[in-house]
Amino acid sequence: MRGWSTEIRLRKTEPRYLQAWRIGRLQEKIANGQTLMEACRLCPRECGSNRYTGVGKICRLGQRAKVSSYGPHFGEEACLSGWKGSGTIFFSSCNLRCVFCQNGDISHQEIGWEITAEELSEIMLDLQGRGCHNINLVTPSHMVVPILEALAVAIPKGLHLPLVYNTSTYDSVEALDLLDGIVDIYMPDFKFWTVNSSRRYLKAPDYPAIARRNLNIMYQQAGRLRMDSHGIAYQGVLLRHLVMPGHLIETEAILHYLAQEIDHKMAVNVMFQYHPAHRVSSRTYREIHCYLTRDEQRQALNIAHRLGLTIL
Repeated sequence: MRGWSTEIRLRKTEPRYLQAWRIGRLQEKIANGQTLMEACRLCPRECGSNRYTGVGKICRLGQRAKVSSYGPHFGEEACLSGWKGSGTIFFSSCNLRCVFCQNGDISHQEIGWEITAEELSEIMLDLQGRGCHNINLVTPSHMVVPILEALAVAIPKGLHLPLVYNTSTYDSVEALDLLDGIVDIYMPDFKFWTVNSSRRYLKAPDYPAIARRNLNIMYQQAGRLRMDSHGIAYQGVLLRHLVMPGHLIETEAILHYLAQEIDHKMAVNVMFQYHPAHRVSSRTYREIHCYLTRDEQRQALNIAHRLGLTIL
């Protein structure tokens, strides 16, 4: 227990889910979430499927979590990876249908294995035992209830790492309500600003409005990103934006929104690793069958710096 106490003092706060568990709030959230899964409303698709007797119409998953892989990850932002790695858990499937998906085998082919809440809790504890700085839940929107159930098992066994919710930002209000007081770090990804681009590339024309709404909710819950004395994040919001070739106007609109409507010092990672993948070819979606130019990268960074955003 000494290591636990020392680490929490270093962060100046304990993970939020510990308090929720102590006062019985976590158990209430699990019960509410299970009700939501009986006519699923965990994402904006609101497919209404009973995931205890069948599967979701978009995610095609039932009541159990499905995990593709897990382990210490050193490719995340430095404030998450640190020197011990971010404890990433990659969930299978997704509620978006991005034509350029960089993880198509996981998100669309749904490669992985179904596990119980007890097994998911053991994964969390294993990552903690390996020395990871946090538990990083990747593409978790459709897995909120199994995650809460796993926390209820892992907490009495000593889980105490900050919880990172690594999302496309296509979440329902009901799901974010369940996560209030549970998630320490929100890591949303704001993909596109316009309805047309979201319809064409994500198959979700409502994505921009949903993302804006959810960013406000996440910031109200967690606030500005905070780090300990070693530069490791322990609470707040860290936004990612993948710059797309030929779509710099979308990047500019998103960054302006963040600075003017959310927080002009918001922590943002402007990413340039886009490459044609999944359904993108020279015959399909030809306009993004290319790579970013150096000028596009330079312009995107200049916009972010000019707005005063905190660039990670």
